[in-house]
This record gives sequence, structure tokens and C-alpha cells, in this order.
Amino acid sequence: MEDDETGTWWQQVTGEAFLGPLKGRRLTLVPQDQLTFATWRSEAPQGRVLKRDERIARAGLYAPVNWERDMLTYQTPASADTRLTPRALLVGVALNGAATAYPVDGLTAASATIDTVGGEPIVIVRAPDTPSTRVFDRRVDARTRQFAVKIGASPLRLLDVETGSEWDFAGMAVTGPLAGRRLRRVPFLEEYWFDWKTYHPTTQVFRH
Repeated sequence: MEDDETGTWWQQVTGEAFLGPLKGRRLTLVPQDQLTFATWRSEAPQGRVLKRDERIARAGLYAPVNWERDMLTYQTPASADTRLTPRALLVGVALNGAATAYPVDGLTAASATIDTVGGEPIVIVRAPDTPSTRVFDRRVDARTRQFAVKIGASPLRLLDVETGSEWDFAGMAVTGPLAGRRLRRVPFLEEYWFDWKTYHPTTQVFRH
């Protein structure tokens, strides 16, 4: 990415400036959502959608709709690290200098995955619609909580094992003693293994 003000070039994965007046500076990664449109619309029924700009479309500047399929034909860098195949999809979490890769197949099967990264207790939640993902800090009132998926609940509900409180996919406690409390979001990236490994060479790989 290039910023218009200084002409500095920024790496899109790490947010680090690698060329230009701001070389060495780093953008702050903010928590984001990766959601299907249906999930987003259910949470934000009055939300606005960015409209396609037909001037840009006529100039051919939008990526083609099949770009992800085409990307699969490109060669990826060879790697001696064969813990995952180069194009294995994962959710990557990096905290306090530590990093862990979570293969998406395992996340989908588990719905909720508990772990600790860089000393920070987290839970990765994969919604039933599959692509929708969020990562939360498991601490509430300085206590680390253990979560489990409530079997048969629709929509998805997490159970706080200690208090019996139920939490929704947005990280809000909706019933129980902690009702009204909200879990803090943790930044993450859904990435290919070859790319994540490039920028996090000492990453761990979580096994379900």
C-alpha cells in the first residue's frame, strides 16, 4: 500500500512501512470482523453497504469475481516447514511477540477453540455459517473464563463454565450472572500458511 501524503510503501500483512519517509513505522492492527453478509445484516440491520462505483468498474480496476480461484494457479514460495500445506487456510493470532496458526478445518469442527497466545487467553469462535469468525480475550473482571459451545443452541451460544452465563457470537453475555458484559475483541488474520509463515517465522501451529 502507498500513502498519498508521503509516498511511503506499507506491507499489507504486517502494516510495516518498508520504503519511504516513514520506513520502520507500523500501523496499528485493529480488531475486525470476518462475516458473511447474512450474519452482518442480522447484527446491523440498519448498516450501510459500500456501493460499487461504476466508473471504476468501467475502467476495469476492480478485481474479477473469480480472483480467488485464479490465485490457486499461482506458484507459492517453497518452504521447508511442512507442518501445513502452503495454501492451507488458517486463522492467525499474534500477541506479545508470539504467534499461533489455527487451521480453519479444526476451528469449524470445534466451533469454539480455547488457547493462550503470548500469555493472553483467547477463544476463537467459528459461526455455523462457517466463514464468520471472531477472536476474543477470555478475561472478564481479571478472571480467565473457560467456554464451551452450548449444544443445540440456535443461534450459536457459548457457555461460561464457571458462571453458566451464555454469550452470543458478538461476545456479549445475554443470560446469567455476567449478562450485559462484553468480551474484548482480539485482532486476527485469515491467511494462507505460506504467507503467515513468511511474516511469523516462529509461529506455532495449533492442533485440535
